[in-house]
Amino acid sequence: MSRRGDFEIGKDGLAVIVVGVDGGDRALHAAAWASGLARRERALLVLVYVEALAGPAYWSPLGMATAAEAASEYVAELHQAASAYLDQSGVQWELVHYRGDPAHGLEAVAEDRRADCIVVGRGGGVTRSLVNDARRPVVVVP
Repeated sequence: MSRRGDFEIGKDGLAVIVVGVDGGDRALHAAAWASGLARRERALLVLVYVEALAGPAYWSPLGMATAAEAASEYVAELHQAASAYLDQSGVQWELVHYRGDPAHGLEAVAEDRRADCIVVGRGGGVTRSLVNDARRPVVVVP
């Protein structure tokens, strides 16, 4: 029996797929692959943009406000692009904007949504961290 928050092993199919999106080509490839999987499995696709708060832009109040505004604008653009593509494909989806460490953010959203897997693009520390530490399967898309 699975406790709330535990990954359920042995169930049939996928119900929720989390994918990290950050505007890069690798994340775009991961999102495209995850959307196809979500369509075939009739699963909910959860697109997650994690606004990392560690950069120099966040070292001052003015920089923080500017960076937060840019992130919000990016999320709005991402929502529009995802809607244009995913709505016509019949994929159920949602977009989550998380602030903090990217690997922790993806895992936290996956935990909250009881995701069956996390999909990320190849390369980088976020991917390495998730592969080593995530509590559910991580799919790495080249």
